Amino acid sequence: MSLAIFDLDNTLIADDSDHLWGMFLCEEGVVDANEYSKRNDEFFSNYHDGSLDIYAYQKFVLRPLAVMPLAKLEELRFNFISKKIDQIILKKGKDLIEEHVNNGDHPIIITATNDFVARPIATLLGIEDLLACTAEFKDGSYTGEILGTPTFKEGKISRLKEWAKQNRKNLKGAWFYSDSHNDLPLLEFVDNPVAVDPDTVLKDIASNRGWKIISLRN
Repeated sequence: MSLAIFDLDNTLIADDSDHLWGMFLCEEGVVDANEYSKRNDEFFSNYHDGSLDIYAYQKFVLRPLAVMPLAKLEELRFNFISKKIDQIILKKGKDLIEEHVNNGDHPIIITATNDFVARPIATLLGIEDLLACTAEFKDGSYTGEILGTPTFKEGKISRLKEWAKQNRKNLKGAWFYSDSHNDLPLLEFVDNPVAVDPDTVLKDIASNRGWKIISLRN
């Protein structure tokens, strides 16, 4: 058995769930649309150019969770999944997960998206094990703070190692599928890196290093 590790956004789904969640909050009038969308787009741009401050971003994206009742949050999330996520789940992504499972591999998602947003998407994809940025939940509500190491860049490796030790999983022979150059640390760490519909930077690196490049959209 090997681990089959998957990034989430723009890998197994055809967009960025974190950014879409921010847009959805604006559409629903939950946040100030002009101010919030501007900051949301700035962070999104920072992610793509490799300059994202993950701690600042998580404080921004988790803040709305801390000011709304849990019941309202869960209703919003249900509607978000129905309106924004269901239609962007990639069938070829689900097929790839199933192929690994049929081969006896253990699937896991590692994403920089927070677990409040990512957990129901992982469930839709049929994957139980999820490593995501952990939104602190205390006394029945979200605090707006992040817990532990964020699953971003090198943080994905440290969180994976912790999870593997706790769950007695061997990292030898692991696969990792990702679209983003931000995932280079983990792609370099695993035995079987795969670039999935990669961004320009990752595509060039993968080509130069002879890594497998695939598309789950075509």
